[in-house]
Amino acid sequence: MEVILLKDVDNLGQAGDVCEVSAGYARNYLVPRGLAALATRGALKQLELARQAQGRRQKRLETEAGELAAELEGVTLTFTVKAGEKERLYGSITTGDIAEALEREIGRPIDRRKIQMEEPIRALGTYAVPVKLLPELVPSITVLVNKEDEPGDATRVTEE
Repeated sequence: MEVILLKDVDNLGQAGDVCEVSAGYARNYLVPRGLAALATRGALKQLELARQAQGRRQKRLETEAGELAAELEGVTLTFTVKAGEKERLYGSITTGDIAEALEREIGRPIDRRKIQMEEPIRALGTYAVPVKLLPELVPSITVLVNKEDEPGDATRVTEE
């Protein structure tokens, strides 16, 4: 008996696969648990249409991600922050801060979870920060962290 798997089943296949199984296994285990449906002509046609739609969605997603990657590749974000001794920041620059700055810079929202940093930035310097758009598409942006000039440090210029 042929069935279409609705969910992944160990030792049988992935969701969307058409498998040949015994009638008892399908009738008593797979179908009642919602793991599979009978492979009728209509169900097979519906499965094929769903696969085509998924393929179109995937192509559109890859195209959009490629365009976004091209925009992100040359982006440099500059953060001016308060820092103490040994160039340590008072606070840190997180993925959320970088996502907000990117949105202001390119005008498109970026999910902070796509920004790949092991830990927040806590020191002055220049950092290359990867942004994972797709598993195989990871452009890198540059983040510059500069020290804020404190009001007491500025030298006054007086005109005589």
